[in-house]
Amino acid sequence: MSWDMLEPILIIIGIDIILGGDNAVVIALASRNLPEDQRNKAIVIGTGLAIGARVLLTTVALYLLQIPFLQLVGGLFLLHIALKLLTDNEEEKDIKAGSHLWSAVKTIVFADIVMGFDNVLAIAGASHDNILLVVMGLIVSVPIIVWGSKFILLLMDKFPFFIYFGAGLLAFTASEMIIEDQSIMEWVHPYPLLETWTPVVFVVAVITSGYLRNKWKEA
Repeated sequence: MSWDMLEPILIIIGIDIILGGDNAVVIALASRNLPEDQRNKAIVIGTGLAIGARVLLTTVALYLLQIPFLQLVGGLFLLHIALKLLTDNEEEKDIKAGSHLWSAVKTIVFADIVMGFDNVLAIAGASHDNILLVVMGLIVSVPIIVWGSKFILLLMDKFPFFIYFGAGLLAFTASEMIIEDQSIMEWVHPYPLLETWTPVVFVVAVITSGYLRNKWKEA
């Protein structure tokens, strides 16, 4: 497998793991009232359907991002998500636990679709219009999220730099989306240095502003 194929897959996996912590919590909360045997079924079925829904939504997003200036808007929105990831530390979610298998599955899938918009947008931007990369990235990353959810959340709590790494990854993806917008590309392409350094500036700006905001909140 060439690096051109491997790089976006690794970015997609990284994005999904970073943004998937809350989705892992949803899965745990939605299935907490089920018996042990049904709980595992709910997790497997719910996750499988959630992957299918995520692939479908990302495919739609890939086509929508072909509209002029929409990639620019999507990239700016992704920058906003990256900053929120760094500065929103008190987000609470009211997730209803299902008492029956299909009730829990329905909750898992619905919550994943509602909460997964940031994932869909980021993955669409990182995949460079290749749905195969989307599918491969999701197939690898979703099981990691489901089975390693506690470890992921522990990492984020124990090592704050893990969150900064994720925000930087989103900022990098956002910059690529903005640069690859047809209208922006015509203006940027003649200047290779601008094309090379724009992602670096985005990453540094997001991480620095997030860090300064957090320090200001602490003060």
